[in-house]
Amino acid sequence: MKILVTGGAGYIGSHTIVELIQAGYDVLAIDNFDNSYPYVLDNLAKITGRTIAFEKVDIRDKSALKSYFQLHKDIDAVIHFAANKAVGESVAKPLKYYENNVGGTVNLLEAMQEANIDQIVFSSSCTVYGEANPPVNENAPIPIAQSPYGNTKQICEEILHDQTIATDLKVVALRYFNPVGAHESALIGELPIGIPNNLVPFITQTAIGKREILTVFGNDYPTPDGTCIRDYIHVVDLALAHVAAIDFLTQKKYTDSFSVFNLGTGRGNSVLEVIQTFEAVCGVKLNYQIGPRRAGDVVQVYAACEKAANELGWKTKKTLEECMLSAWKWEKAIASNTLN
Repeated sequence: MKILVTGGAGYIGSHTIVELIQAGYDVLAIDNFDNSYPYVLDNLAKITGRTIAFEKVDIRDKSALKSYFQLHKDIDAVIHFAANKAVGESVAKPLKYYENNVGGTVNLLEAMQEANIDQIVFSSSCTVYGEANPPVNENAPIPIAQSPYGNTKQICEEILHDQTIATDLKVVALRYFNPVGAHESALIGELPIGIPNNLVPFITQTAIGKREILTVFGNDYPTPDGTCIRDYIHVVDLALAHVAAIDFLTQKKYTDSFSVFNLGTGRGNSVLEVIQTFEAVCGVKLNYQIGPRRAGDVVQVYAACEKAANELGWKTKKTLEECMLSAWKWEKAIASNTLN
């Protein structure tokens, strides 16, 4: 079967391509390199032993998308990653996020409908839950979004749900918690442009000397050590969940046209626990300081993952220690300039 991956050169998209190919799927990919790099495609070829069938396409360009699908009429399903994803940037540039994340998704669905492609896996986020009581399950209420980024994920889920009612579209929306780590080859991983928004890249960049100091935003939260708690999931486990979701769709295991699954480990780790785990397994002492709370940060959130286990047959396998080791190996590969 042939699967199209949008945002295929990105962090999660690239890891998913590896796992799709290893599972026997034929993979096509598109990306506009707005938040990714062309060399990723060469490294995917090194990992998989295959040249990735790739074209540079921007999902905001409706005509380009439709032309792409006219040329590739044998696509069976789409995994849709292509989106802007920085919460802070979304607050500063909301129109950019609505144009790309929402408008681009509408363009993609229109092109799929014209091409009679009726299966999609959507990259959603635990941000749709806001400040929910953990462990958070898929039936938790969806509050008003705390950022334009979170709102785009809510809106896209609503659009996808509406489209399943109006057409034969079948959707799996995957709500990620906190993806971290890198492929064991250290040829692909998370490479944020500019200052990282996420904890683990900031940890590794501080450890390697790229950042002078890591700030922990608040240590007075109502948690065991006073720092925020999150559910950190290894990106390879996350990628494997997308393969399971494609299997779920293509083997018609669903009972509803619109299915939602949490993707997490089912447990939370505090910011200080993550820092201490990195120091222990990587043998590097981090330069960090305690700073004031950051606006918009949720106290604690982690996933209830029983639904994914029961219906997708998926659960995480990798530990926080493995996450830290792979992220550190990846950071050292970046520093050595061996990636491209």
